[in-house]
Amino acid sequence: MVTFPIDLFLADSDLEPLRLRLDEFFKGLTDWSPASNEFGLQFQPSHIVESETEDQTFTNANNLILMNLWADGLPVLPPTRERVDWILQGSDLASDHILGKFLPRGGVTNVETVAVALAMAGGRPEYLPILIAAAQAIFDPRTFHDRLQAASGNAFPVVIVNGPIAKQIRLSADYGCLGPDPQRPAGTSIGRALRLLQQNVGGALPGVGSVGVYGGMRTTNAVFAEDEDGLPDNWLPHGSERHGFEPGQSSVSVVFASGVANIKRRATGPIEPEDEALESLHRTAGFLRAPSMHYLNGYEDGTPGILMMTRVAAMQMAKAGWDKEKIQNFLWENSRIPHEEIMQSGCFRWIRADPSKTVRDSETMEMWPITSRAENLIILVAGGAHPTNSYWLQGYCPYVAGQEISVPGDFDRLLKESERDIGCGAEVCLI
Repeated sequence: MVTFPIDLFLADSDLEPLRLRLDEFFKGLTDWSPASNEFGLQFQPSHIVESETEDQTFTNANNLILMNLWADGLPVLPPTRERVDWILQGSDLASDHILGKFLPRGGVTNVETVAVALAMAGGRPEYLPILIAAAQAIFDPRTFHDRLQAASGNAFPVVIVNGPIAKQIRLSADYGCLGPDPQRPAGTSIGRALRLLQQNVGGALPGVGSVGVYGGMRTTNAVFAEDEDGLPDNWLPHGSERHGFEPGQSSVSVVFASGVANIKRRATGPIEPEDEALESLHRTAGFLRAPSMHYLNGYEDGTPGILMMTRVAAMQMAKAGWDKEKIQNFLWENSRIPHEEIMQSGCFRWIRADPSKTVRDSETMEMWPITSRAENLIILVAGGAHPTNSYWLQGYCPYVAGQEISVPGDFDRLLKESERDIGCGAEVCLI
């Protein structure tokens, strides 16, 4: 196998080593044959870690995992056979059922692989259905997750959950839904498990299989639920609106994003609700109007990003006559970038070089839209009951993939065991 270090592809790098090995490189591409004639999955051997104390054994196990680049830099729970088998109760699929290949490494991902990652991330069996569905969505070839994994633009998956499973497993749609919450712990461990899969199976190690420059949001990604109880009348849940799932069907939607920004929404001083709504949308549109070439990735069938607003803000917007479609159309029209700015910023160079004819043809527009059509913008309700701020997740997403969530036949038993183990059940014990 020919291995080229990542610095070979940096600006002003010395390409002489590549030239010297061109024959070897071409031979590897044209005359390749598998090293083994045996068909099947390759499983890593088990490791035995022993010590005089339980604490030291745990430490030694984590040292072993870290030295082998199987962790993310934080302590993990060692994926013992017992723990993995416990996690596997969260699916009726066979443990060797193949879900797909995580790229760029191309590691085969089966149900047990997913369970191992969730065990390491401190997850529980009832979280497994969401992680499986998220992986299946990522494996949709239209996501181009191979190039997003390896790209320099800091792509990370955003997993939006709709349906009853969110409440059942205490997945947050409330305050702090993108961050850690000991009262609603599911999102953190699911997102971390997904990152472990991206790294350990997909090979997305920083500076090795991935050139993501900053790595923001990648420790736990973003896994949260839409606040369906906070949706105004006639606002469909995201899973139904984007993917056609029936309301009440548990589903995931996966969006690749590259960054986040808080947008001040609420006005100060006395103001009519209608005026406040319009001003906040103008501020949002002004923020989106920055010439960011991340928009090109989702220009046709993906999304330029996700605008999150709280239930209070959504209700106020709806009361002022703004439904989702009207908000999308307003932002689409008012976030257009003047042609002069496209030229001054050099963005036209990316537009001209894009493989999509739709993108290339857009260069001549006097006011350049950040996406080909308004419905590509995602509007979500989540984040608690405070109207002050909205949140923008910058898209880096050629396609928004949806996937139904399948729960095991004895899911109710798992939920009862969860209530026994961590308390509160479907209701959160607010302090």
